[in-house]
Amino acid sequence: MKSIKIIIYSILVLLFITACSDDILDKRPMDKLDSEALLSSPEGRVSFLANLYYQLPIEDFLFRPQGGEFNFRGNNNGKYLPYSTDEAVHSEANVAGFLHGQNELKWWEEGYKLIRDVNLLISVIPDLTINEEERNTLMGEAAFIRAYSYYGLVKRYGGVPLIKELQIFEDDIESIKVPRSTEKETWDFVLSECDVAINNLPEDWYDGYNRRPTKWAAYALKSRVALHAASIAKFWNEAPLSGPAVDQGLVGIQASEANGYYQACILASQAIMNSGKFSLHKPTPANPQEAAENYREMFEDPALAPEEVIFLKGFSIPGLGHAYDFWLQPNQTSNGAPHPGRMNPSLDFVDCYESYNNPGQSSPIVTTVDGDVNNYNGFDKTRTYLRFNNPYEIFEGKDARLWGTVVLPGTVWKGKTIVIQGGYVKPDETARIEVDESIVVNGTTYYTFGGSDYTEYSGFKVLGGRMTKSGFSFKKFLSTIDVPPELNQSTNDWIEFRYGEILLNFAEAVVESNHNAQTEAAQALNSIRHRAGHTVDIPLTLENVLRERVVELAFENKRNWDLNRRRIYHKDLHNTVRKVLIPLLDLRVDPPQYIFVRRNAARERARTYLPKEYYRYIPDVGASGLVQNPEW
Repeated sequence: MKSIKIIIYSILVLLFITACSDDILDKRPMDKLDSEALLSSPEGRVSFLANLYYQLPIEDFLFRPQGGEFNFRGNNNGKYLPYSTDEAVHSEANVAGFLHGQNELKWWEEGYKLIRDVNLLISVIPDLTINEEERNTLMGEAAFIRAYSYYGLVKRYGGVPLIKELQIFEDDIESIKVPRSTEKETWDFVLSECDVAINNLPEDWYDGYNRRPTKWAAYALKSRVALHAASIAKFWNEAPLSGPAVDQGLVGIQASEANGYYQACILASQAIMNSGKFSLHKPTPANPQEAAENYREMFEDPALAPEEVIFLKGFSIPGLGHAYDFWLQPNQTSNGAPHPGRMNPSLDFVDCYESYNNPGQSSPIVTTVDGDVNNYNGFDKTRTYLRFNNPYEIFEGKDARLWGTVVLPGTVWKGKTIVIQGGYVKPDETARIEVDESIVVNGTTYYTFGGSDYTEYSGFKVLGGRMTKSGFSFKKFLSTIDVPPELNQSTNDWIEFRYGEILLNFAEAVVESNHNAQTEAAQALNSIRHRAGHTVDIPLTLENVLRERVVELAFENKRNWDLNRRRIYHKDLHNTVRKVLIPLLDLRVDPPQYIFVRRNAARERARTYLPKEYYRYIPDVGASGLVQNPEW
């Protein structure tokens, strides 16, 4: 029995972890005859599917948006998407806004390469000598992969050419050119492929694990896709464009279509919610401290949360590892990695979290007696600052998910107190901020960054990008054990679909469409907050749902698309600089205490976002004859 389990596990490892093997990828089937031969054996089908799943455009640890590459295992993988939003700043580089309008050729090529391969699979399934159950399952997997592939394209380009059958190139290239479908037709095709997957995929796989899509993964994809399409329809007029692509419906959806898509999202979400198969991980914590750890552990090891995880992508060494621990650990816990601390959660993001004593409202960090949270002018000796004995005291009472997502100044991480200090205020009321120096006061030596050597602190010193410049370091997804200080040695799995997202999709769709499931949606919203340690229910409002999306799905690469589909980027984030919180040791009092300064991020230029950037530039339209997206 043990040997059988080992064989089964080995096949799954091949299929979902080490699918990046050069042997597999180099043997890409290029025609129907070769595909039939390869797929005639169980081993061949595993190899073929491994190739397809490896190409799936999941925006995970290995996703490199600036290169348009999925599963990128080079130096700069997986950690850039939050920098295009208000979630984080980079400790060293100014990387805001680079996602938009860049490297379009790669996006396009990768998408259609996968579509060709899955069309190969679909073309040979009817002729395979397999039983009907396996044939249906293969059709379901193929539909899921094709739906996900076109979803990756339509959310970037709008309407795209829908190639539904295997194309055979002979002599006339014109014969295989396919014009763009409308954006609505493209979204509708993705949803129809989700339905095919739902109708053919099993409810569970034989091993009970979730690295291979089930019926519920297909429902989850449909929930996400339908919500995105509904948002495009409802908010098109928030950033209207013009030109031939608009006139032909290649971008944009009529507002009248929104409720139909919201309804599709609601039904898909309800199918999962009513299945009895899923729930939130540890939904009733005893206190906020327990809630913070429950939330954090789910992302370090998704195997601890099988009740919440619907579909994940596996990572393992040898095979497919990622570099989050290499790049993102605080400086003090870097384990020898040369450039840690790169992703710094922003004050804009931290301000979104609620406090338990003020439920239903974002609670910006208050640093002064007058409570002004809109002053970003730096230290002002005429202002009266709140003082704290420990730097983490200012965050007490904040939502547990903040503590589970962010390394806060003065908190303990991996057995070390993380020192994040940006300077001090001298007894003569002169502030010394982000300069490396020391001072002796009453016989004690104090250092601007909180220590005499760079190994003793994790903030603000300009040193190879090792230190946070926002006042916060990163925690979510990181390992509590030491990972070798080399690239791509982290192995925690990526959760692509989880129950928490489904509840939020459902709640947003109900609010936006005024659907009659208000009570159920309110329960879904508050169940997520209960898991975070909240005990007071809040009403179902759009503001409450959107705030929950920010804090619950933080750094899961959803924020970028939420801003995109709701047409918020060009309004709320245009010409803005992200904000930071600088802890200062106040030497004007004895014993010294901590004060905090709200300020614009250093070494940052204002971001730009033009309405045209809601759609990517389509490459090579001169050769393909496709209509270009507006204003490119």
